[in-house]
Amino acid sequence: MQNPFTTTFSKAPEYTYIATSKTAEILDNFSYENPSESVYKITGVRGSGKTVILAKIEEELRSNNKEKGWLVLDLNPARDMLGQVAAMLHKEGFGKSDTKSAGVTVSATVLGSGGSVGYSSEKENDFFDIGVEVETMLQQAQKKGKRILVGIDEVSKTPEMIKFASEYGRWLRANYPVYLVCTGLYENIQEVSNVKNLTFFRRATTIKTEPLNMVRMSEMYKKQLSVDSREACEMAKCTKGYAYAFQQLGVLYFKKKSEESLSDILPDFKAELFAYSYEKIWEEMTEADRFLVSLLVEKDEYKREEVLRLMGDRAGNYSMYRDRLIKRGILESRQAYISLALPYFADYIKEYCL
Repeated sequence: MQNPFTTTFSKAPEYTYIATSKTAEILDNFSYENPSESVYKITGVRGSGKTVILAKIEEELRSNNKEKGWLVLDLNPARDMLGQVAAMLHKEGFGKSDTKSAGVTVSATVLGSGGSVGYSSEKENDFFDIGVEVETMLQQAQKKGKRILVGIDEVSKTPEMIKFASEYGRWLRANYPVYLVCTGLYENIQEVSNVKNLTFFRRATTIKTEPLNMVRMSEMYKKQLSVDSREACEMAKCTKGYAYAFQQLGVLYFKKKSEESLSDILPDFKAELFAYSYEKIWEEMTEADRFLVSLLVEKDEYKREEVLRLMGDRAGNYSMYRDRLIKRGILESRQAYISLALPYFADYIKEYCL
């Protein structure tokens, strides 16, 4: 039997997908004839399911192509994004039919997995602008009743992203039916949001990934691994709702020997989290972030007053540090308490970082 769980980053689980309210919130908005929100920014810690949310939104809207007229353009942020939009719209039949006029030369490789898009013009057409060309295509799509979703996974402040976002802002002002859903780490999203003249992006709705539901995780473990309710519930608690941990524990439990128990595979579970998730998360944290989380490793949660005492002369920065780590998905807050949001992250810090 094939293992139903997967630990491949950026891949939507086929058999063990657990829906979240964030996916439903975005799809509900796009179900209306004139959605109230045009742009969503999905943030969260690595492995928290950002890409899965984007993939499910794209999948749902693709399935509504004929009924609702959606076109889904999934862009690679490492390449010329305006060129990709032009190539994809050209493939859908939008663009100039007069081959003598300036236009987009689309090779077969562009429409497949790689390659590049070329721009050509005849002598009588001395000027060519990719933004103008794409806008012409969008006008054609609008006349035919099409709505376009642009999906971008793992955005960051690159020349390609800034160029695309600047053009997208113009499309918004022109009221073209083009919608944007992108994912990224909190700090990367913030860098793009702070670029001058990208006010629309800064004000766009931010969706933060949420822990997976404990009951739904337990039911999935029961269904896919044939374990009883007590064991399934214990497994779900071990993951703390962290999407990567949920999949990783499922993978290991599926592979375990009949005589092994949950406690027998926990060391391997922790090792996988440490090597393939937490090492990178720790590497990307600032010195201030590391300072605060390193104070929170001896028990499950801490009162605000306790943390202030531990911080000493840096206590005045508590609110700033805490808020940033909550937005990044590394801390969680409950009334006057804070705690580490990731399972066994305290063990990783104590064993490898102190």
